[in-house]
Amino acid sequence: MLDPDRGYDLIGDIHGCAHVLERLLDQMGYRRHNGVWRHPQRMALFLGDLIDRGPHIRESLHCVHAMVEQGQALCLMGNHEFNALGWHMPAPPGARKSFVREHTARYQQVIETTLAQFESYPDEWKAFLGWLQELPLFIDAGRFRLVHACWDAALIEVIREHYPEGRVDAAFIEQSAFAGSLANRACSRLLNGVSLSLPHGMALTGQDGFTRTKFRTKFWEENPETYGDIVFQPDGLPDEVACERLSDDEKARLLCYGVDEPLLFVGHYWRTGYPAPIRPNLACLDYSAVNEGKLVAYRLDDETRLDPQKFVWVDVLPSGGVA
Repeated sequence: MLDPDRGYDLIGDIHGCAHVLERLLDQMGYRRHNGVWRHPQRMALFLGDLIDRGPHIRESLHCVHAMVEQGQALCLMGNHEFNALGWHMPAPPGARKSFVREHTARYQQVIETTLAQFESYPDEWKAFLGWLQELPLFIDAGRFRLVHACWDAALIEVIREHYPEGRVDAAFIEQSAFAGSLANRACSRLLNGVSLSLPHGMALTGQDGFTRTKFRTKFWEENPETYGDIVFQPDGLPDEVACERLSDDEKARLLCYGVDEPLLFVGHYWRTGYPAPIRPNLACLDYSAVNEGKLVAYRLDDETRLDPQKFVWVDVLPSGGVA
């Protein structure tokens, strides 16, 4: 539970960068006591994506799990945690696939680092999967909100009817195997954000080597007209695509998180550059730590508009160390 007497340190996607996380916690005044990082007045809030890609995934899970268990942190579910659960979960009858998260070669490439680091610790991995199942899809603290990728108020209200704290169960994750189901739509939107198809059947290969036919979009643009107005990902769109006008149907599929709504913090989007607010009430804290970027936090107190001076971070060196 959130404690009104504590300050909060919101931390972006870790992706197995445990040593960088420890450096960031130390920089913010946390100290390790009896194996758990603690702060006398503050609490860490993790935005998800603890696993996959990085060199110290197991250590990252142990660190965050211990903090959560001792009341020193809360942690959201990210799309990588959700996909890991689906990778191991048999799909229900009628889903026309074997697992909730299909075992494609592409996703195998994403999760194999996590599986390899737990190869000698199968019981630990099984226990962690049980814990990942318990992570909420969102946190609404009234004056501020957390979600891994996108705040969709309509979907969140429906989820709250059955799961008031956003902690879904195995049956919900099973149902996400069915395209168009509430679980599928909710997990896709909240954990992956809003994507649109590239025009004219185009496919683009990103910096990560994956070829995609869709691109990630903003969910706060008030009057977008072109693809360039809404693209929100490390790989930009070619000029000839960016200037193309959005159709009415595409505009209708977009969301707009209003500037007067509560503070919202997300991860997911692999930002670069100098950490700063996107809008006075919106911040993305994923600055590509696992890709030689920054592990970023925002130190929230009682403000209702973001203070650019309250972003803190650790730079990650090419060697995987910290600056």
